[in-house]
Amino acid sequence: QVQLVESGGRLVQAGGSLRLSCAASGRTFNNYGMGWFRHTPGKEREFVAGVNWSGLITNYADSVKGRFTISKDNAKNTLYLQMNSLKPEDTAVYYCAGTSRGGVILTAGSYNYWGQGTQVTVSS
Repeated sequence: QVQLVESGGRLVQAGGSLRLSCAASGRTFNNYGMGWFRHTPGKEREFVAGVNWSGLITNYADSVKGRFTISKDNAKNTLYLQMNSLKPEDTAVYYCAGTSRGGVILTAGSYNYWGQGTQVTVSS
């Protein structure tokens, strides 16, 4: 069993930066692939970034490529999302997720565990 708790979301101006954190409990975190997704009302949950179990392989949605960086610290059981050059369209609730599959997974349905979400609001 893995529990995930996100933090770091807040109101920020366009062009600013934020770092989201996702603290994981459970001894199997090191073996899990992890991802960040986001959701806005009226839209489906959207893949943002993913990382494999080791932290060495990553993948990003085209909309955030070059601006966001996902990282996984297995020693600290923590997943991060560094977000730079934020835009108003990045406004959403951001969720971290874990999958026992270990690889970089882009589909939400393949994730076993989800956090409660953290709100990111980017003002123009």
